[in-house]
Amino acid sequence: MSRLPDLAERIDRLVLRHEELARTNALLNEQLQGVTAERDSLKSRLAAARARIDALLDRLPIEKASPGAAE
Repeated sequence: MSRLPDLAERIDRLVLRHEELARTNALLNEQLQGVTAERDSLKSRLAAARARIDALLDRLPIEKASPGAAE
């Protein structure tokens, strides 16, 4: 009958491991949410910066090169 206490001990260890993994998973999900929010914020800032650069490029004068002009 020594198998029953061994089985009970293994079940206890499995329960503890499950609880540990559940906590780890919750922490990883929190980190993922934070990183996802940061990524979205950076993508938004990048899009705004690109729009500002495009607007500045549109304001630059266009130079027309004449054929045969010496540079």
